Amino acid sequence: MIVRDKMERKLKEGLAPTRLDIYDESNRHIGHAGAHPEGESHFRMEIVSPAFAGKSRVARQRMVYDLLSEELSERVHALSLTALLTPDEEAAARAG
Repeated sequence: MIVRDKMERKLKEGLAPTRLDIYDESNRHIGHAGAHPEGESHFRMEIVSPAFAGKSRVARQRMVYDLLSEELSERVHALSLTALLTPDEEAAARAG
């Protein structure tokens, strides 16, 4: 199973997201520290999940990092979390 698929499965099981966008940005980091020639080392994610309700931004990040601890310790060098929202927060952002 490729790294992206493993991360997607873990996040779906752990957070039941209503939206999960995972972008492999490894090609932007070729030659940089931590980059793997075969890719799958640098990712950006946007996650909308009811599991984030009532949690701070830091707590939301910890939830994601805990779920992906294996990948972060082995293969993934960089993980950018650009949106960690609840469904209500996403709706409010779109409305206004």
